[in-house]
Amino acid sequence: MLPDDLPEDMPSFLAQFGTDEQCREYLFKARWPGGFRCAVCGHGDAYALKTKIVYECVACRKQHSLLAGTIFEQTKTGLARWFLAIYLVTSSKGGIAAAELQRQLGFGSYQTAWSWLHKLRKAMVRPDREPLAGRVEADESYVGGPRPGKRGRGAEGKTLVAGAVEAGASEGRRLGRLRLAVVPDASAASLEGFLAAHVAKPATVATDGWRGYLGLPAAGYDHGPVSLSASRGDAALRLPGIHLVFSLVKRWLLGTHHGAVSEKHLPAYLDEYVFRFNRRTANLVSHGFARLIEHAVRIKPSTYRAIVAAPTPA
Repeated sequence: MLPDDLPEDMPSFLAQFGTDEQCREYLFKARWPGGFRCAVCGHGDAYALKTKIVYECVACRKQHSLLAGTIFEQTKTGLARWFLAIYLVTSSKGGIAAAELQRQLGFGSYQTAWSWLHKLRKAMVRPDREPLAGRVEADESYVGGPRPGKRGRGAEGKTLVAGAVEAGASEGRRLGRLRLAVVPDASAASLEGFLAAHVAKPATVATDGWRGYLGLPAAGYDHGPVSLSASRGDAALRLPGIHLVFSLVKRWLLGTHHGAVSEKHLPAYLDEYVFRFNRRTANLVSHGFARLIEHAVRIKPSTYRAIVAAPTPA
């Protein structure tokens, strides 16, 4: 477990992580939190090679790259610059746009800053994160700017996003963890698939009366469809938690990214919002930085070509 008491201002951050060597030491602890252990012979001692970011096992001479298998793999940029990018992303309360990251880090191209942000967004999803539990509010909403077409579930030109948030057992209780994901449609198969991937069984799932949720009891959930008659059909009054989340997500996309998020890359932006939302009560500067570094050494690297590639058909 990495320490959370990290620098909260730029001068202190640069004093602690201003050189590649300082960042290398911190990354070593994230890669091997229990100390170095050879993947071949299990020995616990290694030499640090000065010419490479590589550690050689004392016993069997197997070389272990500090960066291989992480989002930093094959980077030609020093670790100090990567750490500064992570600090800027996690210390900005509302997030940071690629154009601002380009300016702050002095990148020669917008493309570089944009690809770095997407690599960091990928690392915001913990590989083994636990599913939501307890009482969960779930719903779906269209995300996107004003487009011609029908309203509601038949809206055209927008992206459908499913959401689930731990809402507690009583009104007014602080919201817990959040999950968001793009879904192809509002069918039972899509909505049940989303909940199966993100909500533990048997959780109590509160939804509106949409027929796409009617199969939840058979799927192993304690389903609690809310009655909208008492609120004159306003689901936001009966499911305040998830509707608040959707409102905040849309405001964040418009405010930080000017709404200029394509359907293809929307999942990555949703991952960033979930990362921030789930750490909103903690010190995002130190806690968020430490968690992002921990995730970064466990996430497989992705190339720019893979990031911009067309999505695989569902």
